[in-house]
Amino acid sequence: MDFFLNLSPVMQAFLATLFTWGVTALGAAVVFTAKDISKRVLDIMLGFAGGVMIAASYWSLLAPAIEMSEHMGAFKFVPATIGFILGAVFLRLVDMFLPHLHINAPRSEAEGVETDWNSSILLVLAITLHNIPEGLAVGVAFGAVGVGYESASIGGAIALALGIGIQNFPEGAAVSVPLRRQGLSRFKSFLYGQASAIVEPIAAVVGAAAVVVAKPLLPYALAFAAGAMIFVVVEEVIPESQASGYGDQATMGCIIGFAVMMTLDVALG
Repeated sequence: MDFFLNLSPVMQAFLATLFTWGVTALGAAVVFTAKDISKRVLDIMLGFAGGVMIAASYWSLLAPAIEMSEHMGAFKFVPATIGFILGAVFLRLVDMFLPHLHINAPRSEAEGVETDWNSSILLVLAITLHNIPEGLAVGVAFGAVGVGYESASIGGAIALALGIGIQNFPEGAAVSVPLRRQGLSRFKSFLYGQASAIVEPIAAVVGAAAVVVAKPLLPYALAFAAGAMIFVVVEEVIPESQASGYGDQATMGCIIGFAVMMTLDVALG
């Protein structure tokens, strides 16, 4: 642990998101033991992932962003508000142009610019879209610790990485299982599933480095990551978890995911 604590914030963020990537790979590996998972279970897992992301957006990102802006007095909400909106707008733009396909959607409903890529690639890109703000959030959290903000703690950053890692398990399965169902080999399904999280270490390094270089941007960066995550939850994760007729179970999964992330953040942060 001492070795990890003595690393630079950028390296800490990189290693933390290697962990989250690894958990995604672990989730994708379920195809080696089962050809299929019931839609009920997948919907519950997606709901759980959404709950973790919602809780992380507040406890690990927005609340610290507001606390870091105390010096602005009555206007301390401004950095968080601006960053939150910009994060959602950024993900909306990516969503508009990045070719992707939602889980269980037919190829004809692919979004983004038109392409002849097959549905497997488009599904991976959809989950990759989810993972951009997750990696960014972890990177910014470790960057906040590195620049010495009192409201940022190494425990809180680790809690965020753990929470993101936990919810990455169902995301990995949510890619590999449908691909296996479509007829891809177990190995290819696994490769595609774990590849969806490769963007997380990249986004984490960018987020941590940006914060270390430009400390005043930190409250905006934290809120930016929160806005991007909430956009993903509302636009994709929750609707997908409710689409197969198991909405009540998915909702309870969301509640449990929120509680788990909240507990991690409060206990470790």
